[in-house]
Amino acid sequence: MNILFLSFTKNSLTVQEKKADQFLSEHNFPLSNVAFPGTFDALATQLKEKYPHTTGAVLQTSSSDFYTLYPQLDPLNASCQAIIKVLSEALNIPILTFEEADSADNLAEAFKEKVEQLTWTLDYFGYTPGKEEYSVESLLTVGNGFMGLRGTIPEMRLSKEHYPATYLAGLYNEEKSEVAGQIVENEDFVNTPDNQFISVQVEGTNEWLTLEKADLTLLHRNLDLKNGLFTSRLIIADSYQHQVEITALKIVNMAKMNNYSIKYMIKPMNFSKNITVKTMTDGSVYNFNVERYRNLTAKHFHITKLEAEKNKTMIRVQTNQSKIDVQQSSQISGDFFTSNDVKNSVNEETVEQTVTFYAEKNNTYTLEKHVQVMTSIAEKNWKTPVAFPVSFDTELTESAAAWKTLWEKSDIQVSGDLMSQKLLRIHTYHLLVSASPFSNNELDVSVTARGLHGEAYRGHIFWDEIFILPFYILHFPETAKQLLMYRYNRLGKAKENAVESNYEGAMFPWQSGLDGSEDTQKLHLNPLNGEWGEDHSVLQRHVSLAIAYNIWMYWNNTGDDRFIKEYGAEMLLEIANFWRSAATFDEKTDRYFIDKVMGPDEFHEAYPDSTESGLKNNAYTNLMVVWLFEELETILSLLNTQETAELFTKTGITQENLEEMNTIRKRLTIETNEDGIIAQYEGYFDLKEIDWEQAKATYGNIYRMDRILKAEGQSPDDYKVSKQADTLMLFYNLNKDKIDEILAELGYELPSDYLEKNLLYYLNRTSHGSTLSRIVHAQLAEEVAFHDLSWTLYQEALYSDYQDIQGGTTAEGIHTGVMAATIYVTLTTYAGIDIKKEKLSIKPNLPDHWTDMSFNLSQKGISYQLTISKTAVQVLANKDTTIIVNNQPYHLNTQEQQTINY
Repeated sequence: MNILFLSFTKNSLTVQEKKADQFLSEHNFPLSNVAFPGTFDALATQLKEKYPHTTGAVLQTSSSDFYTLYPQLDPLNASCQAIIKVLSEALNIPILTFEEADSADNLAEAFKEKVEQLTWTLDYFGYTPGKEEYSVESLLTVGNGFMGLRGTIPEMRLSKEHYPATYLAGLYNEEKSEVAGQIVENEDFVNTPDNQFISVQVEGTNEWLTLEKADLTLLHRNLDLKNGLFTSRLIIADSYQHQVEITALKIVNMAKMNNYSIKYMIKPMNFSKNITVKTMTDGSVYNFNVERYRNLTAKHFHITKLEAEKNKTMIRVQTNQSKIDVQQSSQISGDFFTSNDVKNSVNEETVEQTVTFYAEKNNTYTLEKHVQVMTSIAEKNWKTPVAFPVSFDTELTESAAAWKTLWEKSDIQVSGDLMSQKLLRIHTYHLLVSASPFSNNELDVSVTARGLHGEAYRGHIFWDEIFILPFYILHFPETAKQLLMYRYNRLGKAKENAVESNYEGAMFPWQSGLDGSEDTQKLHLNPLNGEWGEDHSVLQRHVSLAIAYNIWMYWNNTGDDRFIKEYGAEMLLEIANFWRSAATFDEKTDRYFIDKVMGPDEFHEAYPDSTESGLKNNAYTNLMVVWLFEELETILSLLNTQETAELFTKTGITQENLEEMNTIRKRLTIETNEDGIIAQYEGYFDLKEIDWEQAKATYGNIYRMDRILKAEGQSPDDYKVSKQADTLMLFYNLNKDKIDEILAELGYELPSDYLEKNLLYYLNRTSHGSTLSRIVHAQLAEEVAFHDLSWTLYQEALYSDYQDIQGGTTAEGIHTGVMAATIYVTLTTYAGIDIKKEKLSIKPNLPDHWTDMSFNLSQKGISYQLTISKTAVQVLANKDTTIIVNNQPYHLNTQEQQTINY
């Protein structure tokens, strides 16, 4: 193994390369105008080019030496650990400090342990208030599927600099606001009361140690992905130079949905004096996470009860319009006070609890705060809550055990790529924070587009479910079923939505929240020019197709016929009937068309110069409708005569309706050209082209070309520009063979290489304004053997939230869709798993620098343990079964590991 030894000297970095004890080379990299992180990013690029085969490094410079050499660097944000993090992640290798390397008996083993640590933890050093801090807080969120707490430290309160928040799944409220002279109603995901604030004050001062006013010399936050433990350590001083080290630990108990706990440790570093510690129950909070929403009504609840007694507090609030009750009960304890020592101050919206004690220099004093959160929409739990927390250590032990069971089912282990391994675990962690088997069986909710991490998209549920559900289908099918039941429970509202828009069947809303009403906003703010414009995204009717697809995926992978008979067939039939009613026969073409829709692209809302919104014959929509009509036939065949009759009676759908669907599926329209390009929608080929190079030169970030064009007084409706995959989404959902069948049934004949041509055509016209765009294109690029392109897009998708590549969107919550999609593509594209077939099918396709990957999955009631390398598949199944590897069948015996070479 090649190891680099890094040493910073005045104006240069000295690098020695060694293999075992053999010296290989030495090189100096000159440094000037040193700045963090730019200088170290640039250094990493140079090191990567010069030492492509390095497996690890050791940083030999000590902290004291380093800041003497580079006094322009801020020790808070550019600490040695922060620099190591930048270099390690950019080089994709573990880096040890000199102390770590010196104390190691075996350097190779030390690097291995470092990799294990790095791939299971998330670390942030320093503090940059504002949008960057907001993003860090999103990524450090702890939760359990019911509750999410953003990754703030206890000393933070709501402000533009940082944003503590407590989110509860399914908690929405609707309020009116005045926008551009209009009164609009918006349903929002509610930020509930905050019980996390804790701070200290030293005797003789009137200063509470908070980040806004005190002198901060160290802040390190760590999230342990294995057990959901958040740890912060800060060294902070008031204006009298009283320096205090504070360590805080925080968990949301994965095993008990209502509970979270904080352990708060105080250590005076240079004094012995009285210290007062204060903690709050704060009902004054409001929604503030998303900057563009801040002019809207932000207070969504009122306090109905607020009380305190000794070491306990209780706050109960009710949302203003939705009338949902939320109750938070708290209790504090510690090794330096009793309940009788606690002083309570009950104010109009807050309770302040204080304890004053004498603190000896260098002694550590520990306070624990336990909070139980309940909401009336989780009815069973509201009436019979789980046991109140007893101690932090007990809660942590329970939660860690629950996390262990989740990781055993969902972890993907990748060899040979530190950062891909780390990011896959970060994504898995945040999906389990957003919905988990331990909480969701008590809830009537689905996974929001931004998890339980932020307020973007108002916490609504979108078509992102089409990317999210496969994660749960593969690993936690019971949770997937619960998420589908969220839609079934709102089927009645979907039917009302259809009637209101003059359709039949069920038209699910583009944005769904509490009750399944259409909650899409009518106005949208363009942050580039500060203007509000009409929002037509409600026309993305393909959300119903996403729901239908997920129902089919769940059934196809689990074989749960009972779900189909009781719920699934009804939903599919109602959705299919909606699309039947949306199709119109055109006598001139002798085909059917579907109009008044928007595709997944989202940039195109209407035709150029049209006074009406909506497009005609969107290819993604039309071909997915054909797919639905085909699969409906298979689904209905599962029902016996009586079940079928009951279903038709319940839905009012007739045999004649089914016959019309059968006719439509063979005569629906798409538009193609002579090169085999499938038009995104009818008339797409007539649009103007964009000068992409000029746009990049002018604007740099062109992800949101729609906003750029509108700010220039133009319209994206006039141009061949897409936010994300639209036509190409067909090949993400269905394989090419299935698309070929559909095109043949419709009577369209395209050249054999039409997928490659369509991929390149639309890639050249896509701005990737959605993080989902890259992962869809990555899968398709791999399918047509564009391996380098696939890997580049896959990596961009993996890093998209971690590096906040869209310039601040992570601040408003993580992107659950892309996080789930990266996991799905890792399994389907690189491991080669196909769960759409009757039997588990595998065509291994590991990236060049991955040695192997191991994972578990569930299909049709069988649990598989798989390890895939470049030459073999190692598999263990818990039941007798047959799998297909590279198109060859292999029989597996129960609990008998088999190695299949290829």
